[in-house]
Amino acid sequence: MLGIDIGTSGCKITAMDVDGHILDEGFSEYETAHPRPGHAEQNPEDWCSAVRDILAGMRQRGVVDFRTITGIALDGSTHNAVLLNKRMEIVRPTIMWTDLRSAIEAEELNRNHGDLIFRTALQVAAPTWTFPQMLWLQRHEPEVLGRTAHMMFVKDYVRWRLTGQWCTDVIDAQGTLFFDMSRLDWSPELCALAGIPAKILPPLARPTDVVGKITPAGATEFGLPAGVPVVCGTSDVAVEDYAAGALEPGSCILKLATAGNVNVMTSRPVPDSRTLTYSHVIPGVWFTVAATNTAARAQRWFRDLFCGAEQETARRENRSIYQIMDDIAAGSKPGADGLFFHPYLQGERSPYWDPKLRASFVGATMRHTKADFMRAVLEGVVYSLRDCFRTIERLELPVNDIRLIGGGAKSPLWRQIIADVFGRKISIPKNCDASFGSALLAGVGTGTFRDEREAVRQCLREADPVAPVPANQDRYAKLFPMYQRIHDALEGVYQEMNSL
Repeated sequence: MLGIDIGTSGCKITAMDVDGHILDEGFSEYETAHPRPGHAEQNPEDWCSAVRDILAGMRQRGVVDFRTITGIALDGSTHNAVLLNKRMEIVRPTIMWTDLRSAIEAEELNRNHGDLIFRTALQVAAPTWTFPQMLWLQRHEPEVLGRTAHMMFVKDYVRWRLTGQWCTDVIDAQGTLFFDMSRLDWSPELCALAGIPAKILPPLARPTDVVGKITPAGATEFGLPAGVPVVCGTSDVAVEDYAAGALEPGSCILKLATAGNVNVMTSRPVPDSRTLTYSHVIPGVWFTVAATNTAARAQRWFRDLFCGAEQETARRENRSIYQIMDDIAAGSKPGADGLFFHPYLQGERSPYWDPKLRASFVGATMRHTKADFMRAVLEGVVYSLRDCFRTIERLELPVNDIRLIGGGAKSPLWRQIIADVFGRKISIPKNCDASFGSALLAGVGTGTFRDEREAVRQCLREADPVAPVPANQDRYAKLFPMYQRIHDALEGVYQEMNSL
């Protein structure tokens, strides 16, 4: 079974057997363009190129015989519309969920139509969502929408290149603000409000539905056998929750990836203006999301700007740059000697929903070292996740267990900081990346597994949990309120800075 994850920062592909053993994996990064301040775009061709490169590497290694692949499923980042013309050609680069250009449109939607949107879609408009992005295009690039005949989303575009079939799943569709959550179908009212013809939206499927087979053209382009069944798949967030074993109400997922999520499984929708609401891969289960825009991406930002020497060491010693950065950061004590970092490099979602917030280091002195700054970045991201968790607490949602996933979960130091700041035992599922979850969906959809739960029970394994260190927990309990007060003190300053 093959799982293909088209993430925000790169593509990962996992080949897995029926017992959950990873046979081979590959990863390839691609760039996000920032043509203007606050803008973030990607070229869908880069996603396909990354898939081709990874598959070529797998073929070269020869660990997996592609002729034995029984099914493929894909997932991708949410909200990102791929616009195509009548000839199925890309009309413009895809506006990403991190893009802030539609902040004015989102504010207007909430002010003028907020009740209708929330009642129908169970969400509050923000620049993250497809709806305000399309309003921005109507005002600034009307010719783009005039040429648009089809809309699909990240995973759907790559799957279309594989199969020639145009569709999306009901969970990814919920990330548009064009969706009626009570009917689990596109909303004619919201489409009309957006000025989007409903006919350009893709047909809907379930995440485990087989929606096509690899065509001869897809086989030629990607080097896969023609005729292999392809399962619809879903959003990266939904499939990660599923792959990590969060199958029942009360399970909580902390995601430490490009962005950061606190996702709590529920037995029913719990709509709230401070959170996001989605249905789960498993029918009858839902999840509530409190999300921070910048998590592991903050560490990558620090790496690119300030860690040239460390990157050279990593290349010379054939080591991970992040392992080197962790080793350095571990030389700073909990609390980073009083240095705070607020990771609002791309504005913020939960709990503030303010695209104008900015990142900051606060408390720097001559005695602070590079290790302190590195640790402050890690701690600041965790404080931001803890801020998100406050929203969950205010909703009084039960949390029975916490599971940590995402690329950042591979860092022992970051894992310990999370346990210390949250003051709770943290479980670490093994092999629960989105691509692993998509491979599970491929198995469910093609009948390898009886249902979604059996796939996880048969394939998921967990590492030893991480428990908080009492002394560190006490220290962070004093520092977190300071982190919050710094935000409150600087919030007005950020607004002034954005008006300059």
